[in-house]
Amino acid sequence: MQILLAEDDDGVAAALVEVLYDHGHVTRRVRYGRDVLTYHRSSDLLLLDLGLPDTDGLDVLRALRAVSDMSVVVLTARGDERSVVRGLRLGADDYLVKPVRLAELLARIDAVTRRTAARNGSTVRTVRAGDVEVDLDARRVRVAGTDVELTTKEFDILAVLAGRVGTAVSREQLLDEVWGDAYHSVSRSLDVHLTQLRAKLARPELVTTIRGFGYRFGDPGN
Repeated sequence: MQILLAEDDDGVAAALVEVLYDHGHVTRRVRYGRDVLTYHRSSDLLLLDLGLPDTDGLDVLRALRAVSDMSVVVLTARGDERSVVRGLRLGADDYLVKPVRLAELLARIDAVTRRTAARNGSTVRTVRAGDVEVDLDARRVRVAGTDVELTTKEFDILAVLAGRVGTAVSREQLLDEVWGDAYHSVSRSLDVHLTQLRAKLARPELVTTIRGFGYRFGDPGN
């Protein structure tokens, strides 16, 4: 498994990287919260310390959840009830207080991984909304039984939305998953591609704009 470790203490980080390596995990260690948002897309799970030097770890978790549903285990010395509750409510999959027993940490990582695998294993890979059919694996789109040719970026946008059919997806998450840039230069490009995508589907009502947030794919009649 590819693990991203956000930990500013060199001694703690070195010990964690070593034990994770011994148990078959490849770990990228970062020191700053901003690096989590740079490297999360190449990792399967994040071990997140809350006491990072550039920003509070809970703010990092909030920003990450705006663009990614990757597994997160908080690993911190902050054990007060308020922090634990906030961490879990902001989307952490588990919360451990230092000092932590390494065997317990490994067991918690395994448990989170099993839950994620079970959730992903049940994902539908062909999505239908109205007379539009999206085959996510074959990267194929049909409207009323006729194939529709999309560009790579148009299909990537549709795949993010269709993979969460009926669920609101933020602009930031779309930008992050399609371009790897949640906030900056490609925002206008997203608007252009969405306009083209709606035109090609000839079913603009299937891609609903949620004002001030993002978009949702699905039959509005359901």
